[in-house]
Amino acid sequence: MQMSKKTASKLFGLVALFVGLVGGFAGFTYFTLPETDEVHVGEVYYSYGDNENSKIDLSTDDAEVSVHFLELGNKYTGDCTYIKTDTCDILIDCGSKTNSIATVSNYLDQYVTDGTLEYVIVTHAHMDHYAGFATSTKVESIFDLYECETIIDFAGVTTDKVGTKTYNNYLRERDAEVANGAKHFTALECINGTTNATGTAQREFEVGTNVTLEILNSYFYANVDTRDENNNSVCAMIKHGDKNFLFTGDLEAEGEEHLLSLNNLPQVDLYKAGHHGSKTSSSQALLEVINPKTICVCCCAGSPEYTDTQENQFPTQQFISNIVAFTDCTEVYVTTMCIDYKNNKFTSMNGNIVYLSAAEGYNVVCSNNNTILKETEWFKQNRVWEAAT
Repeated sequence: MQMSKKTASKLFGLVALFVGLVGGFAGFTYFTLPETDEVHVGEVYYSYGDNENSKIDLSTDDAEVSVHFLELGNKYTGDCTYIKTDTCDILIDCGSKTNSIATVSNYLDQYVTDGTLEYVIVTHAHMDHYAGFATSTKVESIFDLYECETIIDFAGVTTDKVGTKTYNNYLRERDAEVANGAKHFTALECINGTTNATGTAQREFEVGTNVTLEILNSYFYANVDTRDENNNSVCAMIKHGDKNFLFTGDLEAEGEEHLLSLNNLPQVDLYKAGHHGSKTSSSQALLEVINPKTICVCCCAGSPEYTDTQENQFPTQQFISNIVAFTDCTEVYVTTMCIDYKNNKFTSMNGNIVYLSAAEGYNVVCSNNNTILKETEWFKQNRVWEAAT
């Protein structure tokens, strides 16, 4: 640990504010990022004007739980979800690159007032999900910046990850947090109720008044997929009263079939789209069962980061067609939009998406706008709202 976490948090906030002002990014809706991923944690990049960290009032509509899907301050697709209850701060993943850490931390510090994350879930060993935890010794990770009380992560990795620099960085940073008092369980240990050196794992945790966090069972916890890292994703359900919020990381269709057979999944109110709205996740079988009311997609819409085939860029046309055919949902939100990938230009679509859950009802508030996906200009130019023929 490079410095005390409280000192780091305060220093980070001051440096982030100074850099943001000096850099003059607030006057632009897009900008050019540095090419390297190894930037200092104090550098903060934003994808949209003056609202980059406008604090959303979590008491709106008597909200008791808030679920935040974060923009990551760069052109890359990645996941980072923050959940706040009356007693806990929970973080699921922190991608997409090392230079996202400052953007994420600057946002979290508005709400994590005691410097403690009660629960951290790291779904799987892909950079766009765990870069914020897998830093070099020169860069402060999420584990350095916050006290993390309980860490729940993947049970295994594909064979090509073992021994890599990033994976070794993750193990070092995580194990240092454990040495400082954090409990650590794999998803498999949670399912099995295993006792290890840090305590006894649970499948279900009380994380707030009338709020639980459940680690869902997955075939690949016990049978690590050595071909596809996505299927090793930790899957979780947050339950707030009679509402259900589902998080499946990048679980693919094969994994979703097992998820259905191993768990009695209910209809869900909120679904973080699997694998950023890919064509290989959010399968017909899963959507028929969970029939989500609201879907949030963490991606940079229309980015050629993974493919030049336009219809397969996140969120894919197949993902849209599955939603139309197998759910009643029209309320779909997307964090970020690609402008010019080659020249590192991007902007917000909805921006930071915040789902506010009250005892009765909910509201969605976004930092940029509240326009649902099918009504955006990007969608009208690139996708159709219809089932596949």
